[in-house]
Amino acid sequence: MLSVKRGFSLIEVMVALVILVVGLVGVFNLHIIAKRGSFESFQQTQASYLTNDIINRMKLNRTQLSSYAGTYNGGQTKPAKSCDVAVGAAVICTNAETRLWDLYQWELQFGGGSERVNGRNVGGLDTATACIRVQNTGTVLVVMTWKGIRAVSDGTKNAADAFIGACGDEGYEMKRRRAYSINTVII
Repeated sequence: MLSVKRGFSLIEVMVALVILVVGLVGVFNLHIIAKRGSFESFQQTQASYLTNDIINRMKLNRTQLSSYAGTYNGGQTKPAKSCDVAVGAAVICTNAETRLWDLYQWELQFGGGSERVNGRNVGGLDTATACIRVQNTGTVLVVMTWKGIRAVSDGTKNAADAFIGACGDEGYEMKRRRAYSINTVII
């Protein structure tokens, strides 16, 4: 009597490998989408931090409030006087000098100037622009725009406040502009 040996045929192995490859491709695509979403979230967190940072700086320098108004894109030159308030610093600055230092430090953070790895700035926003509007009533609107990774509809074009839609570059390829704004009162 002959014994029949049973096992996997080459076709069964090939089908199993195809199914495995299709599954792995799906997992890799999911990983890429998750990384993009994580980066978009990181950029929105950075925009929130930067917006709140300048508002806090403005609160500490209320006498110069109206002088903070303007459009900023990270091109501020370093002021002649450093007005850091580090422990042991013996520098005394006027309110105007403090405002210049605040804006310089703030814009430096747009491109990640406060975080450096291997001599390169990291952690900033891509093509960031900030706009500040100050009204006589103490109402302050700070808008931060930057270039995102993927295309989405630009909600700032139909914003209730035209100032928000006018801030930043509308020419980002494929409608990649992102915007974050805070409207507050400083009295």
